[in-house]
Amino acid sequence: MLNNISISRIMNALIPISRFNKGEGNKIFEELHETGFKIVLKNNSPVCVLLTPETYEKMLEVAENYRLLVEAQERMAKAKTEDFLPTKKAMQELGISEADLDDTDVEIE
Repeated sequence: MLNNISISRIMNALIPISRFNKGEGNKIFEELHETGFKIVLKNNSPVCVLLTPETYEKMLEVAENYRLLVEAQERMAKAKTEDFLPTKKAMQELGISEADLDDTDVEIE
């Protein structure tokens, strides 16, 4: 829903707060589930953004992924060659053999 935000989508998402006063809350929430977000205006200024729970969760996930990316970039910028271990040495230190890994399924996101 938020992948393709255009000026027309934003314009269609604008709703005056007076619609709530006129008892149109249910209709607004139906529209919200179709569009993913609404921007509530009071005196022609935005006062609130309404989001579906799914849209809110996606936004939180994007923000968390960005935070993790920045943290990883900072760590890589500070990393030195001696901070890294070859795979075989790490496996040896942890007591893991190639046979141990053969029967495992790894899912990478």
